[in-house]
Amino acid sequence: MYEVLKRFFDLIFAIILLILFAPIMLLIAFAIKIDSEGPAFFVQVRSGKNGKEFNMYKFRSMTSNNDVHNFEVENKLTTVGKFIRKTSLDELPQLLNILKGEMSFVGPRPWITDYKKYFTKNQIRRLEVLPGITGLAQASGRNNLTVKEKIELDIYYVDHLSLWMDIKVIIGTVKSVLSKQGAELSKSGIKNELEELKEQYTEEQRNTAFQNI
Repeated sequence: MYEVLKRFFDLIFAIILLILFAPIMLLIAFAIKIDSEGPAFFVQVRSGKNGKEFNMYKFRSMTSNNDVHNFEVENKLTTVGKFIRKTSLDELPQLLNILKGEMSFVGPRPWITDYKKYFTKNQIRRLEVLPGITGLAQASGRNNLTVKEKIELDIYYVDHLSLWMDIKVIIGTVKSVLSKQGAELSKSGIKNELEELKEQYTEEQRNTAFQNI
């Protein structure tokens, strides 16, 4: 019943918000095109429910010549990009992902596919539900948390699914955004998180090997 109700609310509110924010989204797209060369939208493959990959949509906040796969060089944000990142307006196109059934309003954030390569057996459980525009980790400190703390909160969310939990997450996220708590991760931040996960994954593999001796 929870999944049915959640999907119903996701669809209804996604449609309403798309209609309400349509003029703003057009203005943002227009501003991006004027501000710098390149497309208005940024599309990147992310890990979805059960690890299924999908194309996640955002407004482009970086220069078109920015190499998102090069972790040695930080993102080159445009003037408009800095504003829409700070206000989280770059996330609005993910309403389309919700309509397509690839995302929900609330759920663990869809990370780049590199992350799932290093999840432990317990951590992979964060992929048991649809990813969300916001999640318990974003409502609890955003990127002021370590990657392991984020995953623990995501798993807690998976274990305590309810509409009331979703409402609390949304309220907490609004507070975090308004207080500008924990801005979006830089490339170096993502690199550090991946290295931390890779290290713990290697350690788990080593421990498993010792248990089999």
